Amino acid sequence: MKLVSDGAALNGDRPFSHDTSDDHLFDAYSRAVTGAAESVSPAVVNIEVAHAAGPRGNSSNHDAPAGSGSGFIVAPDGYIMTNSHVVHRASRISVTLSDGRKCEAELIGDDPETDLAVIRITGSNLAAVSLGDSHAIRVGQLAIAIGNPYGFQCTVTAGVVSALGRSLRAGSGRLIDNVIQTDAALNPGNSGGPLVNSRGEVIGVNTAIILPAQGICFAIAINSAKLVAGHLIKDGKISRGYIGIAGHNVELPRRFVRFYRLPAETAVRVASVEANSPAALGGVREGDQIVRLGETPIAGIDDLQHHLTMSQVGVNTPITLIRGTEQLTLEIVPSEAAHKSRK
Repeated sequence: MKLVSDGAALNGDRPFSHDTSDDHLFDAYSRAVTGAAESVSPAVVNIEVAHAAGPRGNSSNHDAPAGSGSGFIVAPDGYIMTNSHVVHRASRISVTLSDGRKCEAELIGDDPETDLAVIRITGSNLAAVSLGDSHAIRVGQLAIAIGNPYGFQCTVTAGVVSALGRSLRAGSGRLIDNVIQTDAALNPGNSGGPLVNSRGEVIGVNTAIILPAQGICFAIAINSAKLVAGHLIKDGKISRGYIGIAGHNVELPRRFVRFYRLPAETAVRVASVEANSPAALGGVREGDQIVRLGETPIAGIDDLQHHLTMSQVGVNTPITLIRGTEQLTLEIVPSEAAHKSRK
């Protein structure tokens, strides 16, 4: 039996050709993931929380460990974005930085309706992330999740954006709209960590997984998160007008945009209307496409959330929508839906 022929060696150097035409693609993918991880990881933190011991505790002065999660520094002065469910009702919040430093954090505000929270630490030389634009996300683009699953510091997983415009029910029972779906693996402890693009820009806040499913994970779009964080930093709470719909962004047919001279080519499609809500009482129906609130053009969910302010609570507000092929203007009276955070 001839074991070696044509100059081949026994060390595995076999006489066959190897197609390397895709090697450059793999190298580009690796460079994108490693570059984004190296850029963002210094700003990712591990968060551990404790709750005050209950009646069965040995002492009312003792705190009971309650869990952990992730977060990321959004400003060099120590503001950190995370999930509300990570820090809600915590009596003590401890933060571990990527360089090993540990410090106590103050809860600035949390909003269970969007599952977002802001905490703050005091420290020097704090790295901060760069926030991207979730409007620019496309299905199929690279998505990189960074966090601390099971306490493993700064773990990186990668996948793609698998869907946009999802709705996710928060722990408060309210639907969170315009959620990003990704197959970048998440595990307990990833909650509150950043979802980033290939340029190292944060495009979402990782928030949930579907336990029986494979590769179905969710992140809150960073544009929505920026709006919420701004209110939490300013006021420590979110006060908003409530109309009682769930919706997602859609493109309008060009003929509608031209015929009705609409200011934008996108709108909010109503996915569901809550019973006895201001929208239901005003005549809004599932399938309607909202294009204006008052005189303000509505091009997407972020616009609707941004303009549903406390100034509209209890005030007759015109809402313009496309129903079928007809443009309608209805009157709704937003009510208050507010969550007050513990300062």
